[in-house]
Amino acid sequence: MELIRWNPMRDMLGMNRFMDDFFLPAQNFNRKDAFWMWNPKVDIYDEDDHIVLKAELPGVDKEGIEVDVKDRVLTLKGERVSDNKIEEDNYFRRERSYGKFERRFTLPANVDTENIKATYKDGLLKIEILKPVDSKPKQITVQ
Repeated sequence: MELIRWNPMRDMLGMNRFMDDFFLPAQNFNRKDAFWMWNPKVDIYDEDDHIVLKAELPGVDKEGIEVDVKDRVLTLKGERVSDNKIEEDNYFRRERSYGKFERRFTLPANVDTENIKATYKDGLLKIEILKPVDSKPKQITVQ
């Protein structure tokens, strides 16, 4: 189990944003800063010999996605660019978020960071991380 430092301000800000989005979604509709505050939805699950991370990145170009690993932290970065051809006055409703995003995930100890595979198809990024090989106890014969 990983220990994560509790940051009360981060948690309170996240709860405030959650409550605003749930109870007052129209209030956030025209906020300029709302268009850079988006994070892709991510599923992480265990599969036979690897861990799979799937991120929803609709509208993001493959060339604009960065995945890197350093010190057991996998970082996912990119940007979804707005369609600037449409004038702001012509919108009836604008709900999609645009801008840069960055997500970080702490990997388990001893994962093989040299053999991480990433594929991108139909707006879905799939990252496969080989799990560490559990060392089996060695039987020692007593003589």
